[in-house]
Amino acid sequence: MVVPSHAPPRSRKTRAFGVPVIDLSLDRSKLCELIVKACEEFGFFQVENHGVSREIISGVEREGHDFFSKSACEKQRAGPPSPFGYGCKNIGFNGDKGDLEYLLLEATSHSVDERSKTISSDPTKFSCAVNNYIQAVRNLTCDILEMVAEGLWVPDKSVFSKFIEDENSDSCFRINHYPSVINDDEDWNPSPNLYNKPRIGFGEHSDPQILTILRSNNVGGLQILSKDDLWIPIPPDSDKFCVFVGDAFQVIIDLRRLNMDFK
Repeated sequence: MVVPSHAPPRSRKTRAFGVPVIDLSLDRSKLCELIVKACEEFGFFQVENHGVSREIISGVEREGHDFFSKSACEKQRAGPPSPFGYGCKNIGFNGDKGDLEYLLLEATSHSVDERSKTISSDPTKFSCAVNNYIQAVRNLTCDILEMVAEGLWVPDKSVFSKFIEDENSDSCFRINHYPSVINDDEDWNPSPNLYNKPRIGFGEHSDPQILTILRSNNVGGLQILSKDDLWIPIPPDSDKFCVFVGDAFQVIIDLRRLNMDFK
């Protein structure tokens, strides 16, 4: 997800670097320590053995694939975004380029149920898959937030997770779809000079939320910005979730690490 920018180029380099990968099957006291350290030093980490089943992940992936495989006319029935629904746009000038289409939904069962009527020819199947995924990731997120609280020795370990566990919170569910710009048998490489085709992706930014939980397929491109101003490539791994500390959470817990910039 790295593209040449119309803005003046920045003198940042890219390097390989070991980012935290946290096995959630470890002892809880150790997990609390590792998660807080990753938040403070990187503002980012990956989790494995996260408890979100392959069945749940595959179900929502199938629904997303089925939707984005439809004709433009059919997809437009689920839009325009207001801000929720189907959207498609040419993404702009902050290091971004190319066409992006997406589904953005409120992470509540009622909203998903209603939106599914314009998204899928089988609304019950779509809403079931998405709601199961949202609930599983919400549980994962709450567990991570409670371990942050424990690691910071906060007396009430639910002080952060209560922002998420309420189904009526302002949590969102989003699927981004980027049209392919390379052949299936090619590895992704961030150099803009290797291809004559436009590169596609979001440029440098941070997220305003408490946490962003990201799962990608096996397409590369994600990079995070280190404290010493170097871009760190994150190899794709569909068995892991990426966890980003958002602007709001950084302020709430006064982390020594500033909010995570990524692209």
